[in-house]
Amino acid sequence: MLLCLDVGNTHIVGALFDDKKLALRFRYATHQLGTADQFGIFLRNMLETNGIGYEKVKVAALCSVVPSCNFTIRHAFITYFPKAEYFVLQAGVKTGINIKYKNPTEVGADLIAGAIGAVDAFPNKNCIIADLGTATTLIAVTKKADFLGGVIMPGMRLSMEALKSNTAKLMEVDIEEPNTYLGQSTRECIQRGLYFGHLGGLREIVAGYKKELFAGEDVVVIGTGGFSQLFKDQKIFDAILPDIVSQGIRIAYENSKAAAAKMAG
Repeated sequence: MLLCLDVGNTHIVGALFDDKKLALRFRYATHQLGTADQFGIFLRNMLETNGIGYEKVKVAALCSVVPSCNFTIRHAFITYFPKAEYFVLQAGVKTGINIKYKNPTEVGADLIAGAIGAVDAFPNKNCIIADLGTATTLIAVTKKADFLGGVIMPGMRLSMEALKSNTAKLMEVDIEEPNTYLGQSTRECIQRGLYFGHLGGLREIVAGYKKELFAGEDVVVIGTGGFSQLFKDQKIFDAILPDIVSQGIRIAYENSKAAAAKMAG
């Protein structure tokens, strides 16, 4: 089995694969990572609770945008999964994605994993991948697997926290889909601003990508990340794939392993 961890600023998203089949999915708050022992014990307990022995994990694969967590997670893997191979998705890994960024080493590992997952899910298709998490990212990938670039903007929760932290009277609110555009209380006004402001941004960027990058060609728009489900009825996304990054990590490992075997001869 292959254990994938996607380390984001808010959550560590875990996915356990049995061959190519997703066997288990879980989340862990990034700020509660603690020590290597705490996290290693959590991973073992999570597997045991679901009837999976830790010794079945043959590969532990990491994709992280929080460098301060990487040492702790690596130490947890080495200590609590001593027989498992350890893999990190990072610059220089053979992924099958052609990075067209001005500086390819700047591309976040999570964005690369999302692109890999999209190319696998929709081969020979142009794709836009919108990942709605702590930050909202929209990346464009061509049918030839060229990673063209993207957009990064504050996510919905981050925007809400900025309002709360930088104003005297605005409060934290539940992030949800409103049923009207007009808010009639401060709380409702914030909720509608967060939701419809984000909705407008998504629509504008997707429309701009289609016109500027793909010139009328067919494009598959994929939503992922914790807040993507809020927009499932807005006809922005052709598909919502919550595990696309985890799938991308799995495929990156398999591609890297195949490339290493080929070089070895």
